Amino acid sequence: MPLSRRVPVLPTDSLLWPAAWAWPAFRRALLLGLALLLVLAAFVPHYFAYIQARPGFVLPDPLLAALPAHDVSGPTFGLIYLSIGATLGYLLRRPALLLHSLWAYLLLHAFRTLTLYLVPLEPPAGLLLLHDPFVDRFLYGGPTPITKDLFFSGHTATLFLLSLSVRPRLWRQVLLAATVAVGMLVLVQHTHYTYDVLAAPFFAAASYWLAGRLVRGVVQAQ
Repeated sequence: MPLSRRVPVLPTDSLLWPAAWAWPAFRRALLLGLALLLVLAAFVPHYFAYIQARPGFVLPDPLLAALPAHDVSGPTFGLIYLSIGATLGYLLRRPALLLHSLWAYLLLHAFRTLTLYLVPLEPPAGLLLLHDPFVDRFLYGGPTPITKDLFFSGHTATLFLLSLSVRPRLWRQVLLAATVAVGMLVLVQHTHYTYDVLAAPFFAAASYWLAGRLVRGVVQAQ
């Protein structure tokens, strides 16, 4: 019996690792996605250095103008990394969802690379630097803080993408609440314009939808 008849067509939540790994199309898509993730990690510092050195423009933002700035780096990254860790634990037991989410994350960064290039911005007034214990050390790694990676909010978009990646309703609602909280916190920190935060869920949703079509097309073509 052909392998395609013995293994369900992706994506399916019930697909287990032995069956998924036995499928050459799944292995290729997963390994390619992981390789591109490493390329992304190597590319990001150089690209952000370019973005930081480029002049931009300041947007009027009545909400930020009325909102006092406070350093809320601790709760912001506490929510982000707790959400990422919990969701990753969920996805690692579900290879089809993991593959879908991996490609959605890559597409999200492709969108963000494009929008950062097309929409050069200066930091909002009153900005306080976010202190990310992981990114500051391993990705940016330069003496100049990155403050112009603005449109759209990667933190908010990532949390919303996580909410799309899980299936239990309660878990999804918790992640949606975390998305709203992180969006509000980066505004309190004045590290993003309101427009950056409001646009983020739309790019995350587009990335997840496109990733589903991409992964399905790849595995069905085998």
